[in-house]
Amino acid sequence: MIVSAKPHHTGHPGYSETLPGLEESAETARRLVRTTLAAWHMEELTDTAILLVSELVANAVKHTNSRVIRVVITRPGERFVRIGVVDKARMLPELAEPSDDLLTSGRGLLLVDALAERWGTDLYRWGKQVWAEVFCEPAR
Repeated sequence: MIVSAKPHHTGHPGYSETLPGLEESAETARRLVRTTLAAWHMEELTDTAILLVSELVANAVKHTNSRVIRVVITRPGERFVRIGVVDKARMLPELAEPSDDLLTSGRGLLLVDALAERWGTDLYRWGKQVWAEVFCEPAR
């Protein structure tokens, strides 16, 4: 797995990987999250982070026509790990209202909303990044 990393102000590198816009990319994204959290000695966040990246990748694949997506894992501050998925579509994600229709699909952002400390979308001229942050204890 080739992973690009660049330093951030927290002293932790950010990790990212460009993947095909296919369902199968979710497994590679989960592996990237596991590897990153292990490198940062934050394995306790793995289960939540893997669910978040799985849902974000699934949404990007299902709701955009992006041929490629980019998974990005960073530390925007000492207290958060941010997991983002970048795609080429500028359409904003919409949080579904709870209903019977959600029994089979449409729960992705509801799960993200429930699991993440906070989440959002950064719009770019050419697309967007949907991200979710999980809280972590600062290093002592």
